[in-house]
Amino acid sequence: MMSVRAINGCFIIRTATTGCAPPVSLFRHRIQRLRSSHLREFSKSGLGFPLLRKNTGGGDAPSCSACIHSLVESVSQELESVSRRKRSRISVRASVKVKLTSYGEVVEDKLVNQELEAGLLLEFKKDPERVLLAVTHRPDGKKNWMVFDQNGVSSSIKPQQITYIVPGLYNFNHTELTDFLQRAQDNLDIQLLEFAWMELLEKNKPVTPEELAEIIYGRSDPLESYCAHFLLSKDEIYFSVLESKGSRSIYSPRRTEQVEELLRRQRVKEAEEREFQEFIQLLKSAKNAPTHTKPPKSSWLANDKVRENIDSLKAYAIDAWASIGQRKLAGVILKSMGLQKTAVSALNLLIDIGYFPVHVNLDLLKLNLPTDHSDAIVEAAEILLSESSDLDAARRIDLTHLKVYAIDVDEADELDDALSATRLQDGRIKIWIHVADPARYVTPGSKVDREARRRGTSVFLPTATYPMFPEKLAMEGMSLRQGETCNAVSVSVVLRSDGSIAEYSVENSIIRPTYMLTYESAAELLHMNLQEEVELRLLSEAAFLRSQWRHEQGAVDTTTLETRIKVVNPEDPEPLINLYVENQADPAMRLVFEMMILCGEVIATFGSQHNIPLPYRGQPQSNIDVSAFAHLPEGPVRSASIVKVMRAAEMNFRCPVRHGGLGIPGYVQFTSPIRRYMDLTAHYQIKAFLRGGDNFPFSAGELEGIAASVNMQNRVVRKLCNSGLRYWVIEFLRRQQKGKKYTALILRFVKDRIASLLLVEVGFQATAWVSEGKQVGDEVEVRVEEAHPRDDLILLKEVL
Repeated sequence: MMSVRAINGCFIIRTATTGCAPPVSLFRHRIQRLRSSHLREFSKSGLGFPLLRKNTGGGDAPSCSACIHSLVESVSQELESVSRRKRSRISVRASVKVKLTSYGEVVEDKLVNQELEAGLLLEFKKDPERVLLAVTHRPDGKKNWMVFDQNGVSSSIKPQQITYIVPGLYNFNHTELTDFLQRAQDNLDIQLLEFAWMELLEKNKPVTPEELAEIIYGRSDPLESYCAHFLLSKDEIYFSVLESKGSRSIYSPRRTEQVEELLRRQRVKEAEEREFQEFIQLLKSAKNAPTHTKPPKSSWLANDKVRENIDSLKAYAIDAWASIGQRKLAGVILKSMGLQKTAVSALNLLIDIGYFPVHVNLDLLKLNLPTDHSDAIVEAAEILLSESSDLDAARRIDLTHLKVYAIDVDEADELDDALSATRLQDGRIKIWIHVADPARYVTPGSKVDREARRRGTSVFLPTATYPMFPEKLAMEGMSLRQGETCNAVSVSVVLRSDGSIAEYSVENSIIRPTYMLTYESAAELLHMNLQEEVELRLLSEAAFLRSQWRHEQGAVDTTTLETRIKVVNPEDPEPLINLYVENQADPAMRLVFEMMILCGEVIATFGSQHNIPLPYRGQPQSNIDVSAFAHLPEGPVRSASIVKVMRAAEMNFRCPVRHGGLGIPGYVQFTSPIRRYMDLTAHYQIKAFLRGGDNFPFSAGELEGIAASVNMQNRVVRKLCNSGLRYWVIEFLRRQQKGKKYTALILRFVKDRIASLLLVEVGFQATAWVSEGKQVGDEVEVRVEEAHPRDDLILLKEVL
């Protein structure tokens, strides 16, 4: 009985008959090696093969054994003819030597490398990712050889770069490389390896490229030998390198279970590749889509694999990849998109697909600062808001009869402080600084407190605010609210006529804020001098007395211009930019500034009197001779020069330290406990004392440790806020009319005629070259030549 089946273009003939027919196994392997293309080639040469077919005549059909015998005889004759022709050609085998086995048997050594000479065709490793075909030209030194590669490039290669020498080719012309490559490409069929693997596995037989060529092509001519080498060298499934020496290798068929596992992995890899290509197409589609039709950001996060790819691009854009694998993935994506492997390319791609807005804050991403509060923190905050009790209720004094002014910027979401004033019968002014009481809800060490400590401070950016506490707790519980009864810690102060402190007290209180004023509206009310707002005028008078007294104590005036920006719809490509320039010398701002300093001095004095560990802030007296700066214009120019020679601030947690810059004996930041964690620690300590004991939540050492971590976080936030403000000022200037002139003050000279300037209209510092004769304090006119916020670049030119 006989069966005939085709595998990968090869015929395999199996028989179970015995007797009259010669054993088919003698010819079976030769028949397997004859592919249909070879049969067609032989047919063209007049060589015919009797094919099995139906008997269409009326005679008796030949027996099965006869058919097989006839076929085998014919094939045998043709193979003998092919063999004779092959023997007449130049030998294609590599140099053959013999070696002795451990048993003394003489066998062929298949790992002998052919000696290099001019005109050989070889394959060499150009770099870790590429191999090229080349023809040897001439020696280059003792070991190296000059070659012409398939790209027409001449180069010197080392022997260890050679991966294969094509056997049987001598004096090969390098101009024929392209044709050789094309014919090799036409001859490659990875499926042939599977057929060869099955046969060799059955025999457990290793194989060289030339031997494999005999099996799958029926001959080991140079072209076929190279094709077999190429298939083996690229194969990761069926064969593994058994032994290697120089450019010669012997391969062994893998075990069946290994092949099955590798095939499974290959299928997985192919599925992943298809998925990856779908992602690349998705990127290209989103990149080319109009802005209003780009996919929403959420769509890129719905699928785990897509999100992983996007995360890799994000990490690449900010140079913060979590692993080498993540970095490589981003590089592959960029390469597939035809982009350079740079952070800028990754950023622009994420912007182009609509994942990032045009004005994405990269620093915020790089610093990885917490923004939104977790669900667990929000839930804990809501429980505090609804269930917590006021431990100080019985000790609060009722100050709801006072007129209370809360003065802040117009976009303030949470209000920490407010002011009241009255004139006593003896003519002295009594002031109250009311500070919001977040410690009414939050206790040291609680979940919400730990999160606030981790954040250290609220983050105020031109595009968003990220509060230290969850918004609902901060707004509905802690913040001072107009017309509502609010819990507070009130610091009252009676001033002497010279502005020094005559009396003070610190108490838990209840207040009802009367006015919520912006600095602009407060300044307007002061200017109007309304009789109805006598309390506001008293606050202004007190602020003036305090300022005079502090300067008599050595305080240094460092008022300057301050820029504030609010961006509306920051996700838009061209959002609205509202820019405000605030002069710290403005009466309303000076009023609030003086009252905050007064509160800090009282808390430091109170803490010192009762031995309370607090975050005392000081600044060593700099012995600054202010008169040395009298020649400079008062304001930003003089302030900038003085600040440069002032000594750095310092902290103490056991007792007050004189603050030379403010001209006061001690200072504690106390007025922003909703926004600054160190202010909150001062509240914890003060309120513990007011409850009647010295069992403070924190020792001086613990406060020092907390301050170290919080101040480190604050420095990061300050850097973020400064860079964010600078970005939007440059973007604001970029949008202005080309050639617009700006007034600038020369603050100092950086080098030669390059000066540090303050642009008065925008409160922004930049450098520019100024003409000869200009001095510090002079005004110059400049225009913006270039402005690129993403590159933090602004070029100014003096208008002469």
